[in-house]
Amino acid sequence: MNHSRLTAAVFFLAEALSLHAANWEMWRGQNNSGMAAGTAPTTWSADQNVNWTAEIPGLGHSTPLVWEDRIFVTTAVPTESLATVAERNAQIARQEGAESGRGRARGRRAGRNAGTAAGAEHRFLVIAFDRETGRKVWERNPITARPHEGYHRRYGSFASPSPVTDGERLFVPFGSRGLYAYDLEGNLLWEKDYGVRMQMAGRFGEGRSPALNGGTLLTVFDHQGQSFVSALDKRTGKEVWRRDRDERSSWSLPLITEFGGRTQAIVSASGKIRSYDLETGEVIWECAGLGSNVIPAVVRDRDMVYAMSGHRDPNLLAIRLGGEGDITDSDHVIWTNQRGNSYTASAVLNEGILYVVTDRGLISAFDATTGEPHYRQQRLPNPYSLKASPIGADGKLYVATEQGDVVVVKLGPTYEVLAVNSIEGETFISSPVIADGEIYLRGRNTLYAVSD
Repeated sequence: MNHSRLTAAVFFLAEALSLHAANWEMWRGQNNSGMAAGTAPTTWSADQNVNWTAEIPGLGHSTPLVWEDRIFVTTAVPTESLATVAERNAQIARQEGAESGRGRARGRRAGRNAGTAAGAEHRFLVIAFDRETGRKVWERNPITARPHEGYHRRYGSFASPSPVTDGERLFVPFGSRGLYAYDLEGNLLWEKDYGVRMQMAGRFGEGRSPALNGGTLLTVFDHQGQSFVSALDKRTGKEVWRRDRDERSSWSLPLITEFGGRTQAIVSASGKIRSYDLETGEVIWECAGLGSNVIPAVVRDRDMVYAMSGHRDPNLLAIRLGGEGDITDSDHVIWTNQRGNSYTASAVLNEGILYVVTDRGLISAFDATTGEPHYRQQRLPNPYSLKASPIGADGKLYVATEQGDVVVVKLGPTYEVLAVNSIEGETFISSPVIADGEIYLRGRNTLYAVSD
């Protein structure tokens, strides 16, 4: 390679790295690894190192996206009082129960589910904020609807799937309410109705985010009805292929990755992990072995992928790519783990170490090649519960908790807590985001921008 070509290659590589560091284009960041490029703040509080805050109406647990001078969030805002809806639902349940002789039990169930907002009409919103000031730039309401099913009263929302962007278009998922493509100025480009009313196990709520690669947008609908995976042309919204799936409810983000000259979409679920050819929808390989209610995203390190479940029959599978057909119990399954797996949070993969945090605040670090633990189930400094997925940057792992603390742990084979940052009275269900040295935290109704 001559000097001019080498200089150009270095320039374009530097430009690509800079673009990656400045943006956060999907839920788990580039490559689904949970790692951000560049630096990130270590310490802050409600009155220290917080550049700005912005109020977010309604309720949503989707992760914000960052692209250049904009931050995008989704939410769902009820058009009537949830207390009114809850009482109406309870009255209906009691009446139906009385007619069937089960009034008391149905009334109790209605009371437990009162916080799910089932039966309430909602405005589904996507909002763009100015990255420097937190000022709202635009707001769009692609659909107003009365959802057919509720969500988990503590951890669910009608806006849990996270959007994704290619830097030109913003793809906004609302599950059974459809998917909407905007340009970054808020102009609607197309919309897609998948023709499905998802029935989630336990009425826990919908929450699976789409995955984007090249010109293809992939969405998975695993539920108690007919499940399927769908590939759309991102430019037009036209469905390129759809494949039925024999799976029940799951929430795991697909991993789209290239190996052996084929781009595969790897979808984790309770029945089997399946790899689809992204161009045709053909199943390349499949592997059984996970437990129920699969939520964590699939991650990749070199020629290995890692899929995890933490509900009943928990398991973590390290699978070597290159197989075809059913590879269950084959030598493509390199190692497994059943202790300390995450039920909800996705893993972070960095420099050959896989970091896993349980919903009860226990953290483990595994050698990604062998599965041997560098440390296992270390307890975070305080009793925590968490649903947000951790992220890493600049030698640090950020673990956001329901108690409003973000614990900063040193990346590496030795467990060490570097800081505990508290925002009193806040709750973090949405995963943190790091871009261009700044961390963005979505609380219950507030977006925080934090930097040194």
